[in-house]
Amino acid sequence: MANVFIFNICLLWIMSGVESCSVPSSLHVLVPKTIEPEHEISRVDVSDCTGFSTSDPSFSVTANGLIVASAPAAVTAEGRTFSVWAQHNNGLRSEMKVHLVYNTLKESHTGQGFLKRFKRRWSPPPFNILENDKGPYPKDIETIVSDSEATHNVYYTCSGPGVNEYPANVFSLNRRSGMLTVHQPVDREQFPVFKILVSVFDSNTHQPTDLPLPIEIKVDDVNDNAPEFAGPLQFTVQERCSAGTVIGKVIATDRDEPGSRHVLIKYILLTGSDLFNIDGATGVITAATNTLDREVKDKHLVTVQIKDMGGDANCLSSTATATIQLTDINDNPPTFTKASYDVSVPENEGEKLILRIPVEDKDLINTPNWISKFVITKGNENGNFRIDTDPKTNEGLLYVTKPLDYELNKNIKLEISAQNEAELNGTTAKWMSIPVEVAVTNVDEGPQFSAPTVRFIVKENTPNGTLIGTYTAVDPETKSSNGIKYYKTSDPASWITVDKNTGELRVANTIDRESQFVKDGIYNITVKAVDASSKTGTGTVIIQVDDVNDNVPQLPTEDLVLCEKEGALGSVVVVAEDKDQPPLSSPFTFALPSDNDGKWSVSRLNDTAGTLQQMKELPTGIYQVTMMVTDLQGYGREQTVNVRICQCRNGVCLAKDRSMSLGGLGVLALLLPLALLLLLILLLAFFCLTRAEKVQLDDAGDSGGILLKSNTEAPGDAVDSSLIVPPYETAAKGDVKNTMLNAAWPGNKSSSTIGANSIHENGLYKGGISTTNMQEFYSGQYDSQYDAQYGGQYGGQLLGSGVNFDNRQFAQDAAFLQTWQTNGRYLNQKLGYLGTEEDRRYADDIIHSYGYEGAGSAAGSVGCCSDNGETDNLDFLNTLGPKFKTLADVCRKS
Repeated sequence: MANVFIFNICLLWIMSGVESCSVPSSLHVLVPKTIEPEHEISRVDVSDCTGFSTSDPSFSVTANGLIVASAPAAVTAEGRTFSVWAQHNNGLRSEMKVHLVYNTLKESHTGQGFLKRFKRRWSPPPFNILENDKGPYPKDIETIVSDSEATHNVYYTCSGPGVNEYPANVFSLNRRSGMLTVHQPVDREQFPVFKILVSVFDSNTHQPTDLPLPIEIKVDDVNDNAPEFAGPLQFTVQERCSAGTVIGKVIATDRDEPGSRHVLIKYILLTGSDLFNIDGATGVITAATNTLDREVKDKHLVTVQIKDMGGDANCLSSTATATIQLTDINDNPPTFTKASYDVSVPENEGEKLILRIPVEDKDLINTPNWISKFVITKGNENGNFRIDTDPKTNEGLLYVTKPLDYELNKNIKLEISAQNEAELNGTTAKWMSIPVEVAVTNVDEGPQFSAPTVRFIVKENTPNGTLIGTYTAVDPETKSSNGIKYYKTSDPASWITVDKNTGELRVANTIDRESQFVKDGIYNITVKAVDASSKTGTGTVIIQVDDVNDNVPQLPTEDLVLCEKEGALGSVVVVAEDKDQPPLSSPFTFALPSDNDGKWSVSRLNDTAGTLQQMKELPTGIYQVTMMVTDLQGYGREQTVNVRICQCRNGVCLAKDRSMSLGGLGVLALLLPLALLLLLILLLAFFCLTRAEKVQLDDAGDSGGILLKSNTEAPGDAVDSSLIVPPYETAAKGDVKNTMLNAAWPGNKSSSTIGANSIHENGLYKGGISTTNMQEFYSGQYDSQYDAQYGGQYGGQLLGSGVNFDNRQFAQDAAFLQTWQTNGRYLNQKLGYLGTEEDRRYADDIIHSYGYEGAGSAAGSVGCCSDNGETDNLDFLNTLGPKFKTLADVCRKS
């Protein structure tokens, strides 16, 4: 196998000499494991070649084409590969890959201590193929021979990627000869290396005759991929930047073998080289000048080319366009469109726009470098003008803020400077200014006072008619006061008069510094001046009112509470007030009259208060204490304070603590029941005064023909109508309803009187109770009693066609009416008596005899006064209570 390899090398040398300066693409050289300095590796053809270079500094090529180890020390050959470039006469270059392969010999120590050399086991060097080789195919690579072939009849097999694995069928191995063959081109960028496994077997026994041999087939790179740009080519740089300023970096990639010249990229600017530079090795773009001007050109497009092979003639290349955007700086001041301006404005006008000043600026619009800022540099010492910037048009807006006076200045010269919000940068230019001449036009004006405001000092209480000053005006055009009249337009307290012709100010009424119209000692009036043409001017008169001592200190008028303490004398604080100002007021002096009773003493607490001390024990009550209070000037008088001595709780007298105050609604709520009661009394008195005469009944003895005596309560017999004779009139048969309704019947709706003149005489009770609705009175209070007497049927039948007692019809008997009235009157008189008893007892039942009425009534006794003493009596009247008794009293008294 070694002989075959050497033969191939010799063949390469021979082939290399066929074509002048035509080096092979790859070269495998068998070398020792360690290469000593000056060791000759191989030789290449130097005909028609102008020079050689290597990628490995450990090796060099001599002038006669000999490849030698040039390192000063030994180098290791294991896995070492480097390139040799041959320079052609025409300037082109060729590349040759040199692969160094060393011998592998198995050596071992024996037990006798000497070395024994064994035959080299099959171990061929890595095989190399050229990527994308054009063929023809199939193409033999190398023969693989095992040492076991000398003693065995063998055959070979191989497996792995490129054989029976993806990508399959790229390689094959001849079973008998061991020739390794490639069948198609291979792309190194996709498959840089193939690792296959070769095995050798005995043809007879099919047993391995040697260990499996791993083989690497390396794919040598060819420059078949052009470099590519990575990332966007967008860069920005500030205008007017200095030369050499870094703008950006171009980044490129290459898919060819890393570390080889195939990926050595060179960067070139095809356009824009007058303004920009690019580093050929790094791709960094820099400014070539300091004249980049955004206002001339804000965007530059430059063409960048990238080449591999370091830019050699046979290199591959790509081009792209890079965009370089210039950012703005304030290198252009705003410029005026005119050299000067003239404008006119009427006098006395304020807050008026009088001029628009346009400017131009080349800087980037709507940035601080472009937005204008105007300044009035001269002529505005009095502050009559203001200049702003229109945010939409960037113009200067000149305003008159304070009215101008034609008589004082007819022409004003201004100087206005136009600037930017940002300071100037990258330029020697300065801010520009222009003159603006403002002409003030004359206007016929009203009178003008000598000053907008005038101040006079006046003492309060100054006598009326006193002259306090003169306030006059003049005509601005004539500078004269002739013909000007003066009037007041404001004088809240009417204290001042103004002379219409002279403008003299005099006191008209007493000036009081303590008046509500005086604020902090100042009182203002407004005066108007009117000229002959009815034009007016207004001025303000400020009157400073000086204080005089016309107010004495005042003591409080409300009661001062002194809380009573057992075994101790109390005190109260008396605070005085003086409307005057210092030094005409506080500090105050407190004193008691010389003839005081000795019960109190007073001492000064502070400038405005004194302490009133109790000197003797005094009973609770209100005491009037006379005191003398004077101000700092000794002006004062005797005054009285009320001191309330009382027992306190939380500093408040107990009597006051328990007191309550009622508002208007509370008082109204208390008066409303009284008003209603008074109305009720008047109503009852009216009915009492208009009552009818009552029949006086004598209750002595038996009732005779009115009621029959009866001691039974069984159902009675039919009553003979002749026994019941009405005392006044006889009702017509069938007309009992109307007759009864006109009497004292429970259903009577007319007004009645019960016991009009109440006395207690011979067992007769004459009450004093009146009512306007007898039906309500009887039905509400006596239904149960009358039900017991008359069978409980009167309530629903008396108002019908007749009255039915014990199921017996006697409604047509008119004599029944007198019987009913008699009993009703008796009971009513007894009711009136209830209000005459002072000890609030109620009248006892009086026993009466009744005539026999036949069988007893199922309804029970006729009334409470039967001999049997039925429980159905008038005791329920006891529950009516004091209110009913009061009502009876009222009716009785009336």
